Amino acid sequence: MSVKTAEILKENNLRVTSCRRDVLNTFLGKKVALSHADLEEELRENFDRVTIYRTLKTFLESDLIHKVLDDSGTAKYALCTHDTHEPHHDHEHVHFKCEVCGKTNCIEEVSLPKVILPKGYISKEMNLLVQGICKNCS
Repeated sequence: MSVKTAEILKENNLRVTSCRRDVLNTFLGKKVALSHADLEEELRENFDRVTIYRTLKTFLESDLIHKVLDDSGTAKYALCTHDTHEPHHDHEHVHFKCEVCGKTNCIEEVSLPKVILPKGYISKEMNLLVQGICKNCS
């Protein structure tokens, strides 16, 4: 078991299980946003789709990952980079999808503008997807 993976799970008050460890290792290794299908393809020999789905749901609820919507409408998930002891602001950055390799990345260096909604509207989540060619493909 990766010590780093176990530490991250424990820091997020999550029990260390083989599926949680392997899903987290996949996120750490790929360093891009992954869909449920991506994880299922990577881990199908060891875990069924429901177990992977439940792990993603647990990670979302624990703010270990956040949801990224790409142009296809497919939900992808990315590892959060915030300190577990600080407020969670992962929704405030831009996501970038490369038209060549198809990978979706978080661009932490670019913040979303503050949007002030009309009275009576309550913001729950905001996404901005920029499409183009990533630094690895250009």
